[in-house]
Amino acid sequence: MMRYNKDIHHRRSIRLKGFDYAQAGAYFVTICSWDRECILGNIVDGQVHLNQHGEIVKSEWLKTGDIRSSILLDEFIIMPNHIHGILVINNSRGTLRRAPMYERFGNPVSNSLSTIVRLFKSTTTKQMNALRSTQGRPVWQRNYYEHIIRDDEELNRIREYIMNNPLQWDEDENNPVNVTRHR
Repeated sequence: MMRYNKDIHHRRSIRLKGFDYAQAGAYFVTICSWDRECILGNIVDGQVHLNQHGEIVKSEWLKTGDIRSSILLDEFIIMPNHIHGILVINNSRGTLRRAPMYERFGNPVSNSLSTIVRLFKSTTTKQMNALRSTQGRPVWQRNYYEHIIRDDEELNRIREYIMNNPLQWDEDENNPVNVTRHR
């Protein structure tokens, strides 16, 4: 059952104010499932085992890099109820480009981080809901976590975190078993 948020019109953006999320750079993204429901698979002996929903997510994540020439995919992992990934926007803006640099509600900027995530969430939601015959059911949490990666040292540290995430599932704050412990 979908929950109604009476404060929906009082949301604040969690993005870095004034930052152009369409500019070239590396971004660490985490997208969590609705209510942290483990709908993408499970972890057995430190290994991720994706179900049909997880395979949809994997396929669409990989397509993100295929259909957008300015996007390079780096390390990623699909966990039972979230995905971690590094997206690299390799976007050279010419001086003749007149597209807006900053997103405003209702005015998406092509190939910006939020547009990429929005389209990814939309297409995976449609496919997953079609598979389970639940049209209109939320699949993803409203927002997503992002972090601007500032240098190679940080990039390598985040890559390692992503690769080791299945081994840390028992302690992961996104593991529903740990929700009360981490809040």
